[in-house]
Order: sequence, then structure tokens, then C-alpha cells
Amino acid sequence: LVQRDYRFERVWFWGCIQGVRGAYYIAEGLGPDRAAPRSRLYSLNCLDWSLLTPAPEEMLALAEQVKGRFQGDPSFEYSLAEINAEAAARLVESGKEPVIKEEARLIATIEQIDRAVGIVPRGAFVKTPLGSVHENRHFEGLSLAEAKKLSSYFHFTEPVNLKNKTLLEKADLDPSTDFLDSLEHDIPRGSWSIQLEKGATVVVLRSLLWLGLTFYHVPTTKQFGYVYFGTGEKNLDLPFML
Repeated sequence: LVQRDYRFERVWFWGCIQGVRGAYYIAEGLGPDRAAPRSRLYSLNCLDWSLLTPAPEEMLALAEQVKGRFQGDPSFEYSLAEINAEAAARLVESGKEPVIKEEARLIATIEQIDRAVGIVPRGAFVKTPLGSVHENRHFEGLSLAEAKKLSSYFHFTEPVNLKNKTLLEKADLDPSTDFLDSLEHDIPRGSWSIQLEKGATVVVLRSLLWLGLTFYHVPTTKQFGYVYFGTGEKNLDLPFML
């Protein structure tokens, strides 16, 4: 119904963020260009879906500073004075209330998780000369040997480390498939766990930075995906745990 009503090409179930009094179920709508900004929807009952409007970068940065559990109520307001006094003062000066709604925090958290740990196998998507990104029809899955390596998985977001590579390093890359950052240089090192399940027929990657994010891939098939089931809180203690 969501796919029909909003005219999406595809709809992915993104996951669930558990709050104190309820849970948010998240879905993402995709258009022809997979690299374009995604439309995100949330539901409290999996029947009625509401579109989340993209937030400006400043609001995302403020929402990222909110600590503690989600309440499970989109209209719940966090006092900005307790989080960032300077930002609260700026909002008061401009005649706005110094509060952040939980809905804004929800948008920021989904965006953060997608940027940090939203991943795809190498070769699953291809970049056209015009810059748009599409599913690779020739992708037949990673081999089992490749599927065990972190370097075979990419962050499905705007690359950061790729721009810092030398010309010599870029010479070995295929610009149509290697246009994203691989997981092998993620900080902190050891923030991913790779496991083989069902008699080495499924590869599962779990993020230790965002506990609850699980990615799966069935080697030599086109089957892959990730889902998040957690509290929406980043594991800031990870560097001390490794």
C-alpha cells in the first residue's frame, strides 16, 4: 500500500527502534536512482505510515547530541537547554522554542545509522557515466572466499575515504563498481563481526558500533540486505571494549 500510495519503485523494511512506551517501525522508499536521498516512513502499528521530512544538517547535528532512550511518542519534546545551551539561545533569539521533537531525533538517528553502517556487497550496484546508481543486473553474489572479507562490503552512502586514495591505489579500482568506501578501514578497527551461519551458506555481519544492525548475504546469489532492531543508541564504549 505504501509503495502504491507514494509511487515508490521499491520499499524496504528498514527496521525497528524500541522506545520506552512504544516502538517505531521504519520503511524506506526507493526511486530509480538508488543513490538519491531516500524517503523514510515510520509507523507505530505497522498499518498507518507517516512520511518523515528530511531535516536540515543543523537539526541533525543537534538531534545527534540527545542522549538516552527514545520515548516512543513522536510529539515528545526534549529541552535543548540541557543538551546545547548555545543552540538553545540562538533559537530563542530567532523566536523559536528551544526544544527538539522526538520525530526530529528519529530522522537524525536513521540518517546516522544509514551513513555509518548501511552496507551492500561489492558489485551489487553500478554507477552510470551520468552519475546515477542502479542495481547491477549482472551481480550474481560474492563467492564464499570473497564474502568472508570486510573489503567485499561497501558503505552505501557518499564516499569519504575514496577521495583520499592515491592515483596508484585508484588504478586498481573499477569506477563503475568501486565508487563507495569499503568496510576494511572503518574506525574503530574491529567494529564489525563476520560470521558464517547455516553451514557456511549465509554470511552475517553485525555492527558492534550500532548494536542491533545485522546484514546478511547468501554467497553466489543476489540475496542480501540489512535490518536494524535496537534502541537507537550508539555504543560509545566500543573503543574501550575492543
